[in-house]
Amino acid sequence: MVRHLRAEANAGRMLPFVIEFQGRLVGQLTIAGITWGSMCSAHVGYWVDESVAGRGVMPTAVALAVDHCFRTVGLHRIEVCIRPENAPSRRVVEKLGFREEGLRPRYLHIDGAWRDHLVFALTVEEVPEGLLHRWQQARPQNTA
Repeated sequence: MVRHLRAEANAGRMLPFVIEFQGRLVGQLTIAGITWGSMCSAHVGYWVDESVAGRGVMPTAVALAVDHCFRTVGLHRIEVCIRPENAPSRRVVEKLGFREEGLRPRYLHIDGAWRDHLVFALTVEEVPEGLLHRWQQARPQNTA
């Protein structure tokens, strides 16, 4: 797996990240499917350890990665595709203000069947001050 991630990153098609919280590995985030030309787009996939879920770790990681993609890498659009029943992942994109674009029927083959996914997207013009800034402004003041 690590070899594949390195090869894709070296080819400019992927940006794999690990997520640390309080000094320990708690998740992973991947910017994949990087496409250049007239599209300048990619999609995000992520997971986080249940022990830190709900603490703002994943929205913060997604915001940082998206800002990197928009400001440093030069991408224009980021998508996140989520299974409709995955409420925690949907909550991440909702907190960050990604717009829902619709359903992709039978989009990915998971657990032996083709699964539907909801598509959420964001373009660079939608977050002129950055996604992390938007997330920080939206968070209640009493959270870390």
